[in-house]
Amino acid sequence: MEGKYKSLEIKQKSPNSRIFYVYFNRPSRGNALSLDFFLEFPKALSSLDQNPNVAVIILAGAGPHFCSGIDLQTVNSMSNDTVSNDAGRTGEKLRREIKVMQRSITAIEDCRKPVIAIVHGGCIGGGVDIVTACDIRYCTENSFFSVKEVDLAITADLGSLQRLPSIVGFGNAMELSLTARRFSGLEAKQLGLVTQVFDSKEAMEDGVSAIAEGIAAKSPLAVIGTKRVLIHSRDLTVDQGLDYVATWNSGVLLSDDLNEAISAQGQKKKPVFAKL
Repeated sequence: MEGKYKSLEIKQKSPNSRIFYVYFNRPSRGNALSLDFFLEFPKALSSLDQNPNVAVIILAGAGPHFCSGIDLQTVNSMSNDTVSNDAGRTGEKLRREIKVMQRSITAIEDCRKPVIAIVHGGCIGGGVDIVTACDIRYCTENSFFSVKEVDLAITADLGSLQRLPSIVGFGNAMELSLTARRFSGLEAKQLGLVTQVFDSKEAMEDGVSAIAEGIAAKSPLAVIGTKRVLIHSRDLTVDQGLDYVATWNSGVLLSDDLNEAISAQGQKKKPVFAKL
């Protein structure tokens, strides 16, 4: 219902649920990120974002792994794609291609709806770029992570080096990025990269589905406002962040959602909010 994609599959597991799953769908390649992915992923997120029946988006991997990083065929095609013998023009073209790929990952933050990552198996390179852009992250005990780019003679350029330090701390991000070492789901929890570690993929899907349904039941204006203010405030001082949220709430605070929440509290019933 959200369109057909070569690299993705979108599922609504229950017809009455407002939780939609986006699966990275190249299991034979460990869900490696192809050129198709970087074109399709932002379109898929935008489609879900604009769909009033969608409240929360969950990112998952088809097959045994979440994501094995950028497909090496994609890297090869970019490195061999020169526009002329002019190094300057070739470099400028490469920069534009990198910016397109960056925007594909940043689409997660641009999406109004909360985006949750559920990681099983490997989450490597570009997979880490993706999860660090997500709003909440969970994983299984058998999952493992690696900021792998230095082992491929690449400086990670899709967001890990910018987002990971604010999640796990600057020193931890530096060590993980320079060593490219593999670390477990349990260590990811200790570092703060994930919120919770589940025993199995099935337990994670059930547990996160319940969490997502809880978020979906809340005021959509409050949910999208909370996401936007938190992301925007990362790069602001406290005073600037307070000013931003004051401006945000001056536009949306006095809503039907607020009246419904207050009324439901008084009547000790569950509030019901209109779709957004």
